[in-house]
Amino acid sequence: MFNIPGKNIVSLTDKAVSQISKLMLASNHKGLRIGVKKGGCAGMEYTMEYVDQIDANDAIVEQDGACVMVAPMAQMFLLGSVIDYEVSLLESGFKFNNPNVTEECGCGESIKFADV
Repeated sequence: MFNIPGKNIVSLTDKAVSQISKLMLASNHKGLRIGVKKGGCAGMEYTMEYVDQIDANDAIVEQDGACVMVAPMAQMFLLGSVIDYEVSLLESGFKFNNPNVTEECGCGESIKFADV
């Protein structure tokens, strides 16, 4: 839907590729679908789910064994995002560096986009 020829909707860091590849090998799913939904303090939250079937309107990012599908309704919100995987003493997880976000809640779980 929002694909730019020769450019992916999102980019994956090497750490994200490694973690997604591990998840795909362990789970036997085709990939991870990322999206956004209403919720949280700031109004929107990222979603990630295993998928076995690719939607015809998904934007697909494949890199070194990692497959990420961007849900159609999330593509305009995620355009230009970089997905990383971080490990710290207290937590580990995927982190989104999204240029479209205008605010984040204090807990870091929800986001807000510019009003259209």
